[in-house]
Amino acid sequence: MKIWENYQLDHINRLEPRAHFLSFPTKERALLNENKYTHAFKNLNGLWKFLLIDAPEYSPRNFYAPDFDTKEMFDIKVPGNWQVQGYGKMHYSDLWYNFPINPPYVPTENPTGIYKRQFTVDENFKGKKVILRFCGVDSAFHVWVNGQEVGYSKGARNEAEFDVTKLIHEDDANDLTVRVYQWSDGTYLEDQDMWWLSGIFRDVELLGVPFAGVNDIKVVADLDEDYTNGLLDLSFKFREEKSQRIEVELIDSAGKQVSQTSVNQRERIHMEIPKVEPWTAETPNLYQMMISVYEGDELIEVIPQQVGFRNIRLAGEVFLVNGVAIKFKGVNRHDYNPRNGRVVSKEEIEKDIILMKQFNINAIRTSHYPASYYLYDLCDQYGMYVIDETDLECHGFELTGKYDWISDDPEWEMAYVSRMVRMIERDKNHPSIILWSLGNESAFGSNFVKMTEVAKKMDPTRLVHYEGDFEVEAADIYSTMYTWLEHPTKKPLMKTIIEESKKPHILCEYCHAMGNGPGNLKEYQDLFYAHDKLQGGFIWEWFDHGIESYTEKGEKYYRYGGDFGDDPSNKDFCIDGMLMPDRTPSPSLYEYKKVIEPIQTTEIDLAEGKIELLSRFDFQNLQIFDLYYSIIEDETVIEDGTISLPSISARQKMEMTLPYSLNFIPQPGASYFLKLSYRLNAAMAYAPKGYELASANFELPIMTEGLVVEPNGRLQVEQDETKLNIVGENFSVTFDTVRGTLLKMVRDGQTLIERGPKFTLWRAPISNDMEIIDEMKKKHFLHLEHEIVNSFNWEKADRSIKIIVETINSTTNSAWHYKCTYSYTIFGSGDILFNIEGIPSGKIDTAPDMLPRLGVSMHVNKALNQVKYLGRGPRENYADSKEAGYLGVYSSSVKDMFTNYVVPQANGNRMDTRWVALTDDRGQGVFVAESSGFNFSTSYYEEADLDQAKHTCDLEERDYVVVNIDYKQNALGSFSCGQWQLEKYRTTFEKFDISFRLTGFNRKEADILSLSHEVLN
Repeated sequence: MKIWENYQLDHINRLEPRAHFLSFPTKERALLNENKYTHAFKNLNGLWKFLLIDAPEYSPRNFYAPDFDTKEMFDIKVPGNWQVQGYGKMHYSDLWYNFPINPPYVPTENPTGIYKRQFTVDENFKGKKVILRFCGVDSAFHVWVNGQEVGYSKGARNEAEFDVTKLIHEDDANDLTVRVYQWSDGTYLEDQDMWWLSGIFRDVELLGVPFAGVNDIKVVADLDEDYTNGLLDLSFKFREEKSQRIEVELIDSAGKQVSQTSVNQRERIHMEIPKVEPWTAETPNLYQMMISVYEGDELIEVIPQQVGFRNIRLAGEVFLVNGVAIKFKGVNRHDYNPRNGRVVSKEEIEKDIILMKQFNINAIRTSHYPASYYLYDLCDQYGMYVIDETDLECHGFELTGKYDWISDDPEWEMAYVSRMVRMIERDKNHPSIILWSLGNESAFGSNFVKMTEVAKKMDPTRLVHYEGDFEVEAADIYSTMYTWLEHPTKKPLMKTIIEESKKPHILCEYCHAMGNGPGNLKEYQDLFYAHDKLQGGFIWEWFDHGIESYTEKGEKYYRYGGDFGDDPSNKDFCIDGMLMPDRTPSPSLYEYKKVIEPIQTTEIDLAEGKIELLSRFDFQNLQIFDLYYSIIEDETVIEDGTISLPSISARQKMEMTLPYSLNFIPQPGASYFLKLSYRLNAAMAYAPKGYELASANFELPIMTEGLVVEPNGRLQVEQDETKLNIVGENFSVTFDTVRGTLLKMVRDGQTLIERGPKFTLWRAPISNDMEIIDEMKKKHFLHLEHEIVNSFNWEKADRSIKIIVETINSTTNSAWHYKCTYSYTIFGSGDILFNIEGIPSGKIDTAPDMLPRLGVSMHVNKALNQVKYLGRGPRENYADSKEAGYLGVYSSSVKDMFTNYVVPQANGNRMDTRWVALTDDRGQGVFVAESSGFNFSTSYYEEADLDQAKHTCDLEERDYVVVNIDYKQNALGSFSCGQWQLEKYRTTFEKFDISFRLTGFNRKEADILSLSHEVLN
């Protein structure tokens, strides 16, 4: 058996796993806590020599020798994945193994990377034990130093350390060779939903540590039954036992020493610290522990260790953190970079966590492997609950008919348990870790039972998670994925869990954030808040996994699965994050921020300024916020103020009266809004003073009649065989009498509308439509619309021309259809009152259950690229994703109203719109208004353009602006992986009626807001 296929061999000469910590020669250096100031440290990242061969057997003779000729080798960056650096093949899949399933055997053609570099060590390494550390290598590897084999390791996302003390030349150059195997028996445990990327992708480090120093530390920082006093338990393992003495000092955040003790190396330390500040994600209170090790009177080393006191326990149907059944407001996070694959720096991770905190996220699941060690320090520091997940997924077995093929095979027990043990040993001292996760999507079996037993023995202070334990035989938490809110047959539904589960529940994945979506974030969050046993969930996922690419013209875009000839591939299923590849927050991230915000505001009596505040914190007091309020007339602030929030404890509510006055004379036709912004009154680690974490918006109860306008003016009618032209004093409107279409609207010689309203029920598919695209296109042909004109009639009234067009609207090969009636009332002022009514007809029972939209589409002059509207904004919003869309007046541009998703798709909708104006740089424009509200969007692309483009670089702007005015647009759902559109949010084959005012105007005559205040008589 080849060594890289020997599943009974976990390693050769790899050191025992241990906690990740730094050791320093003095306390002063320990306080700096940087690698540079340790006893001895050398970072081995950088340019290495590299050779990719088809299989390990093709390795050049003596490639590991120090004098091996590297002239035929190439340069490669370490850390790095070789595929993203131009070697080997890029491949993305969510499910499949890329070779026949025959564990533990892997393909004979096993791409193998040979890495070489030379290094020297300084005098600091003399007299030290020298450890070579690999923080992450995919999938398995051998190591040689100075021509001598050091060892072998596997487990791609786990650290591997080797003792190279006797192999290092202190006064001469050293040669380091690493041979990495793309496939190993470990690959059967590493089938996560991500790009298949190989190589040395995390840091490579050389450590010099004292022979008599501490090899491992275990810190248990618990709380007493009242959650008041800290219970600190410390144990140590030494490399050599020499009657060492240990001094431990504990310092609080103010720099005050709160405890000090001294013991010999064989003793454990038990301390009770009175009145500690507990650690939570909302209050990440950390103590600095300094561990000084002496041999006699000689100081051997000083180890700094952050300590956070918190208690985790199971209590019936809930689990508690410091006595509270907390709510996870989480995301699943991969290590990912669009240029460097799975290579991420500490700075990138810190940006992630700061952004998460700014968006009210409080938890991370490290899907589906332990993250870079930097992450855990940062989660401790900033305050983030962590589910630390074992590097284990066997998803490809699902399709074999024996999903538990190796999960229930005792011969694989060591392979399973080893990965979990290595994770726990490295990460055990981090207060941010709440749950240990056994892995992901690997069925269930005896090996998971054993993993749980070992986890409980190693760390009884934390709970165990595994979603695949459907019967909750071993895990402490009942965990499910993408559990539906409603469905006629699916089980379990969230309702079932609420009624039947006897254990705490989390959704370890839900609301698939793929493209435009997800919907229903509020519905899930409302359930979490309503039931203690529902302790939150983790959105799938944080980051779009697009690969940064450029066209021949230098235009940046992002590739995804299938773009590299990779087959089979799950295509764009990797483009499923709340953060786009360029780190732009998607609209869904703003929606999530709103849904999980720490303050819920309810109106009591807005005329009197009375509101109710409900804290959604689990621990923090709302005194950390100032409340900024403003009264807005259309888009102008006419009154504002600031209030410091009183003491409101976590999960408590309080009524408040805002000191504003509505005793002013309102402007006729204007709209009035109350805007509330809850901002930090002091800087936090993750945000400056004044940063907004919660907000609310209300329309004030100020009702005024608009300015009544008589739409007078003379009209002339010109008609030939196919056209009807209606001419006013400074405008004209032309109709095609055959197609029944408004061809154009001209004002002051400028064409404003290049094609008038035309019924449409099609919306370019969004990523969350992926499961129903075939039904929409191949069964109902919804993208192939037809309009048949039955009649075109017009008549002249006293002040207007009225046009009625009767049509049949349907799709290719459909027996169902709409009977539509278009109505245009054209006044001499240039105002047009438009209406379209649609009545379901034909063989109604053959119609689809759901339609993408019901509305009209127009083409507007491309010069009209400035947009102002009163509706929900400022970002796109939909029926099941509108909590972050506040009613108000917004200004934008056609370009900025377009959401540039990696995979082009329908976007940009704004709901509850009362009016919208598009103007050019001279103030000429088109105004659309309807007080009862409508949906609208603007774009330089037709729905067909968005549908057909695979990437953003495939889109070519039209020479007009597309304006959609909708009666209703379908919800988003999460059906790419999860809940489809809820019934209450669906657009169905239903009667509809859309009316609006359509006016050409010039801002030199009347401002947009003045137009919006008008009422046509």
